[in-house]
Amino acid sequence: MSYRQVYSVLFLFVLSLASSGQRAAKADLSYKLLAIHVKGTSQLKEDEVVAASGLKLGQFASETDFKQAMLKLGNTGLFTDLTYSYRYSSGGCDLEIQTTENAELLPILFDNFVWFSDDELIAQLHRRLPLFSGRLPVNGDLADQVTDSLNAMLDQRKILGKVGYFRGAKDNGPIDSYVYKVNLHPVTIRNMDFPGASAAELPQLQSVVKSLGGQEYLRTKILPQEKSSLLPVYLARGYLKASFSSAQVKVVQDGPRTLVDVSFPVDPGTQYKLGDIQWQGNTVVAAQRLQELVHLKAGEVANAVQLKDDLDAVKKLYGTKGFLFARIDTVPTMNDAQSTVHYELNVTEGDLYRMGNLELDGLDADASRKMVAQWQMKRGDPYDNTYLGKFFSLMYRDVGLRRPYNVVPKESVNQQEKTVSVALHFMPKG
Repeated sequence: MSYRQVYSVLFLFVLSLASSGQRAAKADLSYKLLAIHVKGTSQLKEDEVVAASGLKLGQFASETDFKQAMLKLGNTGLFTDLTYSYRYSSGGCDLEIQTTENAELLPILFDNFVWFSDDELIAQLHRRLPLFSGRLPVNGDLADQVTDSLNAMLDQRKILGKVGYFRGAKDNGPIDSYVYKVNLHPVTIRNMDFPGASAAELPQLQSVVKSLGGQEYLRTKILPQEKSSLLPVYLARGYLKASFSSAQVKVVQDGPRTLVDVSFPVDPGTQYKLGDIQWQGNTVVAAQRLQELVHLKAGEVANAVQLKDDLDAVKKLYGTKGFLFARIDTVPTMNDAQSTVHYELNVTEGDLYRMGNLELDGLDADASRKMVAQWQMKRGDPYDNTYLGKFFSLMYRDVGLRRPYNVVPKESVNQQEKTVSVALHFMPKG
């Protein structure tokens, strides 16, 4: 004879129980567990799920124990659906757990666990939490279980501090990571070095990270440095394939306050010189005019940082002609044998936007007329997205206003009509 119990793990990870009156009479009976099978898993292993459930072969368990095991598994957030069934005999019962795994798991960053490597942390956490494999669900209590286990690991190593975490997100977007940090234990950067760097780049590398010396060590601070500050040192020198490995940290003094040295291993790769540049897709502005804005010359070191600045100037030029959303896609082709790079610059000019309405408020009628007369970009003209700034720096006059004003400008883009309207809000100072 067999019985089946169904649990649905919803997004709020509440287990809903459907039971029958026929089974109620059997609910308090205990069975010796002869076998436990787990179905439906792809990432998790059967023995890991069984261990996390709290059930053990040979124990006597009732249906209440089965329900509690499902609840324990469901609360982790690692499953979107759980069901179980069992078949019993005079010798005991076989239990089968049917699962649907939660595929939406997020990575973890260990921010300042300088006493452990990432591999060591994940291995130790997995030993303590069988279902943990280095990623966590958005909901459920597994993230809190990780916190408790990390605190136990600190206690075991007699490291002072208390672990906490937050959920990371970019630009108010969805949660994309978990960041764990040891609080109440200062970890300070002492020295920094750059394995793989040559003497030519070393002074600038040291300069761009100088401010980190004496600061708190946090990987969330270190990681952006590699892309935003260190890599441009090489890109500006034509090392277009340069890459930094993950920063390495070494504890040099421990105790209530920990000092660390940080290494930024770099592989510069080949230094490239510019072969040539070809423009594609431009019709509004001639290639010769676009090329005048590019400082790089054939045979020179391919300064990718300068090229990016030059292409920003190209987009600005298009903006003055009403092409507000022009885009330039850079396609480099490297010739490693000759250490040269050919750039194809693909221009997508987009739509032409024109001047819409000019609206003013906060002034009397006479002053408003005089102010409108100063505005030279008329309705229907190609919209110059630099004109507003130039208007106030070069052309704007107070037209005899009786008191000083602050002016708050606002541009409104109409995507359907391809127009830009401007509103100028005048607010008396003081």
